[in-house]
Amino acid sequence: MKKLLLAILALSCFATYAQSKAYQKQKAEKIAEGSVFTKIINRELPATIAYEDEEVIAFLPLRKQASVHFLIVPKKEIHTINDVEEEDALVLGKLFLVAKKLAKENGISETGYRLAMNINEDAGQSVFHLHMHLLGGEKLAPMLPRKEK
Repeated sequence: MKKLLLAILALSCFATYAQSKAYQKQKAEKIAEGSVFTKIINRELPATIAYEDEEVIAFLPLRKQASVHFLIVPKKEIHTINDVEEEDALVLGKLFLVAKKLAKENGISETGYRLAMNINEDAGQSVFHLHMHLLGGEKLAPMLPRKEK
């Protein structure tokens, strides 16, 4: 009986932190139809490309969130950080090198910039192809309000 109660407690805690059914459905549908970023990489959709090599592409987003805003994307379709494999380490490092290059080229390397990735539901991920946002060119608001102790 004690083991059963512990199992029920463990499952109920897991359910509290699981993705909602609606999000899981949306995520599965978007993954099945293919990433919008893959369509940009394959030139099926237009984009203003700022950087490209064999492994990484960077382009302007449709809706800028700062004066300087780029999306930096590995060409390999990795859905989330949770799907990263050891073999992806070099391309992930390259995302940071491309961010550094674009920040310098756009005059924000010294004034400051933010690099952000949204992973899954609670962070607001809506495109299931790993990507890094490079944001800068202005004073950025805090990422989250500070919580009082």
